[in-house]
Amino acid sequence: MLHSRMSVRAICDRLLLVWTSVAKWRWFHAIRSSLSLRAAVTLTVAGVLAIVLFGAAVSTQMRTNVFEARRTQVLEDASVRFSVAQGFFDQSTASNSDQVQETARQVVESIRSSAAGAGAVSVLLLRSEHDGQGIRINEIADPAMEPVISSEFRTAVIESSHAQWQSVDIGPALGNASDSLPAILVGKTVNLPRAGTHGLYIVYSLGHDQAMIDTVMNVLILASTPLLIAVPIGAFWMLHHLMRPVRRTASAATELAGGNLTVRVPESGSDEMSDLAHAFNNMAASLQEKINEYDMLSKFQQRFVSDVSHELRTPLTTIRMAEEMIYDDRESLGPAAKRSVELLHGQVERFESMLADLLEISRYDAQAALLDLEICDMRLLVEKVVAAHEELAQKLDVRVRVHLPHEQCAAEADARRIERVLRNLLVNALEHAEKTDVMIDVACDNEAVAVRVRDYGIGMTPETAQRVFDRFYRADPARTRTTGGTGLGLSIAREDVALHGGILQAYGQPGQGASFVMTLPVSAGKPVRTHPLVLWEEE
Repeated sequence: MLHSRMSVRAICDRLLLVWTSVAKWRWFHAIRSSLSLRAAVTLTVAGVLAIVLFGAAVSTQMRTNVFEARRTQVLEDASVRFSVAQGFFDQSTASNSDQVQETARQVVESIRSSAAGAGAVSVLLLRSEHDGQGIRINEIADPAMEPVISSEFRTAVIESSHAQWQSVDIGPALGNASDSLPAILVGKTVNLPRAGTHGLYIVYSLGHDQAMIDTVMNVLILASTPLLIAVPIGAFWMLHHLMRPVRRTASAATELAGGNLTVRVPESGSDEMSDLAHAFNNMAASLQEKINEYDMLSKFQQRFVSDVSHELRTPLTTIRMAEEMIYDDRESLGPAAKRSVELLHGQVERFESMLADLLEISRYDAQAALLDLEICDMRLLVEKVVAAHEELAQKLDVRVRVHLPHEQCAAEADARRIERVLRNLLVNALEHAEKTDVMIDVACDNEAVAVRVRDYGIGMTPETAQRVFDRFYRADPARTRTTGGTGLGLSIAREDVALHGGILQAYGQPGQGASFVMTLPVSAGKPVRTHPLVLWEEE
């Protein structure tokens, strides 16, 4: 049977091998991230598959048609040769083995020379093993072609009165072990004078037909190669050109997300890409206008808070001086006036604390807060804050237990701000402990220092833990403040910790208490990579 030099399976295997190798290259990632390259590669693969399928169909159809035509021609030619040979044997007057041998040789040589034009490459006359009658002559065999004739085929020829044919490969017989050469083997029995029945076999080569098919396939491949090169390049160029506005818009969107509100995309033409650029520019302009408006309102708000806070300090100072004079003489007043003076004294202190917190918040909003950094041992700051609030803990009947490591836990920090953070966390824990213990743990490693303040009081829900650092937020508005807080303490604490590059976390469970963990980097401003203390430990 005729065949193509490269089968469809072999082509697919090679394509798979090439694709696997390409997948290991670095630019494979570029293909995945580029629509133009991906389209070009897709068109190339689709083109290769289409050509392979088309070539396979053409090759199959051509091989079938050529083989059928060639087989018909071979069988007709072989029928003529067999008839001529049998006629020659019937007319022979040979009477001994030598004469019969010479007659057989002449017939074989005549067929070999006359059938060469039809593609015959070998003629063999082999003895029938089942015929033991008559004289015995030598077989006229071709040592190279004899292995091509199988015993099954010889049996089929001997047992049939008609010519038999079979597709064979004579490539190895001709010394081409790696390349196959299709051929048609035709055999028929002939009766030799006095020698009995012999098998006459003619081998017709299809090498010329195979070469024609190979030439057609090579021409098809050569004609397809420019197409496979031109189509991907053209597709890539077209898509790359069409996607240019999209790339510009994506780049502008990245700059816009980075804070450049003045970025715009060039507008040209009147197609869909121009509409995209126009829509993006409108969006960017509207966003810039809104952000500028919000920024202006925010600055007005910050300035208002700052100005009001500063303006209130002067009358507050006057009120404070007058209130202290009256408060110092409260023993000489009546019971009602004395109580009023005490209330006034407490509210003035709260008012003064609130103004200080508002001024601090306004500094953070204006990004004007600065750090006075020094090397601080967190153990000493914790002991100082705990000692300053012993009276409050006794008043609330809460025991504060402190666990400090033996080694120094030093970090670069602003002692005043970190002390304020610890004070806010401790006061908050004392107020919500409900006469239970408050635990303070300090730990450190080579990169971070952490302080955990844990109470076992009323606790808080996960929703409360997410909002506990919001300004003026109160989980239970009906709950009174023991210390008269302003509602800004935890918010300022978070800003203080963030200014150092640290993290302040909160977690709690209703009825099981709440836990706050402050984690600071050893060097201020560096990111926190480790956490010496966990936020929550089940008891």
